[in-house]
Parts: sequence; C-alpha cells; structure tokens
Amino acid sequence: MLLNCSPGSEAEVISEISTVPGVMEVNGLLGKYDVFVKISAENPNAMEMAVSKIRKVKVISSHTLPVVYGQGGSIDKEINQP
Repeated sequence: MLLNCSPGSEAEVISEISTVPGVMEVNGLLGKYDVFVKISAENPNAMEMAVSKIRKVKVISSHTLPVVYGQGGSIDKEINQP
C-alpha cells in the first residue's frame, strides 16, 4: 500500500501499522506518498483484514493498493514463453 498521512504523523503511522498482522515491511517515503507498506497474506480474507485495519488509522488521508500477483513476474513468464 502507498499511504498519505497528516504532516508530521509518519512515525506514528509507521509504528501503528507495523503491529498489523500480515504487514511485512513499512517505511517512510519522500515524494508523492508518505508511507510504503508491504503486506503478505495467505488468502484474500487475511489481506482484506490487514487492509481494513490499516485504513482505520485516523491520520491516513489517502491510500492506494497496488496488488502484485505472483512473485518475480510468474504470470508474465507463463504468458510470454515461446
């Protein structure tokens, strides 16, 4: 997930999000977004629960959720094989 939060609240957001089950990595960013969150889940329900908990953090003003299916481009590899 890529998050925007209230100015100066990045450390609070990172601290709170780091305790959410499924969060593998959380880091502050410079630029368009304030916080990067890497989530890993065994199934769609676990992913939904993690995302829901993150969205409830009050100082987060916006978020985007790019989803990567398959590590290492496994889908592209299957499609683009000769």
